[in-house]
Amino acid sequence: MSVRTYNPSVRVGNWNEDIQLEEDTLKDFLDRRENGQLLIQQTHNLVGKILGKVELGISRDGFVHFGDIVMLMNDGAKDRTKYTSGSDPRDMSVISINMSESNMHTAETVQGTCGVLGSCKYTDPCVRNTFVIASIDGTPNEEPLRYGREFHISTTLGKGGQLLLFSDRATFNKSAKKSRHQEVKLVLEGSTLTRWKVEHFNPQLRMEYEGMPVPANEKVLIKHCQTNQALAVEENLLIKTPFGRDYEISTHTFLDSHRAEKDVNHIMFIMGVPGDRVYPVDRNDTNLTETTARENTQLSN
Repeated sequence: MSVRTYNPSVRVGNWNEDIQLEEDTLKDFLDRRENGQLLIQQTHNLVGKILGKVELGISRDGFVHFGDIVMLMNDGAKDRTKYTSGSDPRDMSVISINMSESNMHTAETVQGTCGVLGSCKYTDPCVRNTFVIASIDGTPNEEPLRYGREFHISTTLGKGGQLLLFSDRATFNKSAKKSRHQEVKLVLEGSTLTRWKVEHFNPQLRMEYEGMPVPANEKVLIKHCQTNQALAVEENLLIKTPFGRDYEISTHTFLDSHRAEKDVNHIMFIMGVPGDRVYPVDRNDTNLTETTARENTQLSN
């Protein structure tokens, strides 16, 4: 036997309660929309926060300096052959902040302890993927960063939260989520575990380059001072995020048969360099130069 259904306009049963519930639901929706609490509004605001555009530093001499704003990029695999189904060759990626999804829509700045991933979709400079080369011993800005010199890798001022890149030895309870290698994350306080150094990617030239300025847009090794392990992109391990599927980032030195670091450990400091093939800028682009100068002044203060 079919049962006739009624809507609130038919005054049967709890008709008054049903009408009141609809009115309360509509009123709650309008209040949330007015206060910007709807999920779609929070998602839209996120684009203007963590994905807000950032101008990279400009290097006139081709070297990386303290106070420079850079991206940390790993180039894609040269061999684009797909050897197995479901496993694509490694794409170009930039090290990016991975905020927890619960805080992502409400926080005004990057806060607390955050993870780090290698994003291959959002490679334009933004709050999420730009970092500052910060001094440990008070070295003034615009001083060249040199091979073997210890330094901090910090997120940007303001919305970036000024957090420091951190790593520690892997333990049973504390390690990277999938690879179980050393975890890489961002923390607020500096320590010996937030110190990094740069080494030449070629082991045969490493001693000769010790103490020399680090070039921008050239592949190098970024090693953790405490554990002597290099930053690495886990090319076979992808993690799902609101921004897509990103590579896991760990601190682990991958060696080939010649005891040389593999290309998953090769990182580039991406900056604007006049005439450079990786990230070229106009030599007469004064606006970018002035923006970089202001950022450096803020960092020194």
